[in-house]
Amino acid sequence: MAQHGSLTHLLSPGRIGSLEIRNRIIMAPMGENLPELDGFMGERFQQFYEERARGGVGLIIVGVASVAYPEGQCNANQVAVSDDKFIPAMKQFTERIHAHGAKVALQLQHAGKVARMDIPAGRARMVPSEYNNDIGDILDNLTHDELMAMSSDFMKEGAVMAYHPMTIEEIQTLVARFADAADRAKRSGFDGIEIHGGHGYIISSFISPSTNKRQDEYGGSLENRARLLTDVIKAVRARVGDDFPIWCRLDGKEILVDGGITEDDARKTAVLAKTAGAEAIDVSAYGNPKIGAAFTVAPLVQKPGGFIDLAEGIRKSAQMPVIAVGRIEPDVGDRIIREGKADFIGIARQLIADPELPSKLIAAHPEDIRPCICCYNCVGEIFLNRPLICAVNAVAGKEYDTKIEKTESRKRVLVVGGGPAGMESARIAALRGHDVILCEKSNRLGGTLYFASILSDDNEKLLDWLTIQAKKLPIDVRLNTEVTPDVVNDIRPDVVVLAVGAGRKRPDVHGVDLPHVLDGDDLRAMMTGSDKKVIQEKLSLVQRTMLGIGMKSGIANSLPRVRELTKLWMPVGKNVAIIGGGLVGVELAVFLDERKRNVTLIEEGKGLATELAIPKRWHAVNELHESKVRVMTQTQVESIGKKEISCVSQDGQKTTLPVDTVVIAKGVQENRSLAERLEALGCQVHLVGDCSSVEYIKGAIREGFDVGSSI
Repeated sequence: MAQHGSLTHLLSPGRIGSLEIRNRIIMAPMGENLPELDGFMGERFQQFYEERARGGVGLIIVGVASVAYPEGQCNANQVAVSDDKFIPAMKQFTERIHAHGAKVALQLQHAGKVARMDIPAGRARMVPSEYNNDIGDILDNLTHDELMAMSSDFMKEGAVMAYHPMTIEEIQTLVARFADAADRAKRSGFDGIEIHGGHGYIISSFISPSTNKRQDEYGGSLENRARLLTDVIKAVRARVGDDFPIWCRLDGKEILVDGGITEDDARKTAVLAKTAGAEAIDVSAYGNPKIGAAFTVAPLVQKPGGFIDLAEGIRKSAQMPVIAVGRIEPDVGDRIIREGKADFIGIARQLIADPELPSKLIAAHPEDIRPCICCYNCVGEIFLNRPLICAVNAVAGKEYDTKIEKTESRKRVLVVGGGPAGMESARIAALRGHDVILCEKSNRLGGTLYFASILSDDNEKLLDWLTIQAKKLPIDVRLNTEVTPDVVNDIRPDVVVLAVGAGRKRPDVHGVDLPHVLDGDDLRAMMTGSDKKVIQEKLSLVQRTMLGIGMKSGIANSLPRVRELTKLWMPVGKNVAIIGGGLVGVELAVFLDERKRNVTLIEEGKGLATELAIPKRWHAVNELHESKVRVMTQTQVESIGKKEISCVSQDGQKTTLPVDTVVIAKGVQENRSLAERLEALGCQVHLVGDCSSVEYIKGAIREGFDVGSSI
């Protein structure tokens, strides 16, 4: 997390129409798959948002409330606002949000061509005009289980894959449904309405010339294409009155879409929306839905602050308040409000990671904000028709049945291993009041997360946060301490939590034990100086000298400096072969390519980086293909020589490549050896993280939390 000043602009009150908001932090709308299957706001849904209200956010915008439910529904678990029967639960919800001083608005939506729940129901999906959905590359590189989860609704008896261009009568009916839904929202205690005019849903499909080919008053010119939006705004305004806040979400641009919405279109549409009665614009963007990698360009942008310029342009053109979204850190948000580029900052993923972000900023403790690492696990679950999760916050989406409660029986807890699973176990156990000792055999905390943080500064944020929490809590951290049965006997713990990391099994290939063949543990040791034996065996005298200079200068204690140094020197040769195309192999290949290595990535199967959440995988694989890395899938390594590696493809084609370094990025497995020795001594032992099951950061945090909560 970047350093923050007083953040006076971000934390100051704001206003949209008659709505006064206590600060400029808005929880941006999202589809989180937390409502009940019948469209009601159940306890799971309500507690998720109540926790964010309690955490100090100014305004919560509840996303994608279906105005015509079950018609036009995009997710099985989606808020419905199409009938008065939903009002009692919505009233209960708004009362709970208001009890914490936050305001709450409802985003109204009809999914149009994205209404996937219309498919199994046998309904053609509503579109402006004839539409041909070429699925593109979004199913590429998915696992069998993912394909089944994503396509299960499409294979049900009676499923219809057709589209239906809307008639004038159907458009008028839809406008009335938006107005009816807005009235229900107002009667339920919501403080405002956001009309969803973006992201490929029905209104944006009318606005976009790429999908609207109509020849009547709803097609052709921009004014005509935006007519559905302005009709909806006018109808909603007429129903809720002049003093009730209304605004809309618009795409500031359609990206990678031929003939899509341009920035100029978006600015002019915002002016039309203002004239119709909208009082603010929530500025997002949309990417080509047929290109997997486009999803992390828009709407869920990977680039920090990726849509700020779009928000600024609309604010200048429409002369009205705007909500800026898209990976905006608090200090950046404060600056762009000060500079007049935006009026509010919309945050979604970061508030999933830490619902107390606003209150921690107000208390001037930004170092305590649990960071979002932009892994897309939250969104990846939505693709698979499951409720959101968070890789760094095990409670997210489970607030209704997951609490950190003080223990009634204080125990002495020994945590072995200072990686993310160990640090999370120690953190939760200490919060609950246990006496916690954390032993790490190296000279720093982090484990494999340290090396992952060299590859990605997003991971570094999590490492920093976990380290800070370990220092702030009453945890006895003992570095350079390898735990053996004798050490356990000296400490005499009631409970032992083992977080010692995965074991590694090298492939049965000739030459795999040559000095220039490295695995993940070797690389980490060589980059950090943590294992003298590996350094002696794997590095030349010159390399050992370079590493020694780096260690003595303190460079290894600064990940940004290490990351920069790797552009000048790394303990790998010019020609590198990486065996294994999983998460580690793909990210390492791109990292080394950026450092001017000639990289070949060799993978036995067809899929790449399948451990990553689907959107992150699309992004990572796209980066890989845009790099100079040679990718060889469905290929097995036959042998490794001193200067070459030989492999064979599935069709029998043999290839020999020159190599200076070979990196094995596969073969990780559970590691129970120490557990078995301690269990033989009668210790109560829990395994967490990769030594139990290899699920990387997501699994490490979840298992660490679960064990820390259960002691």
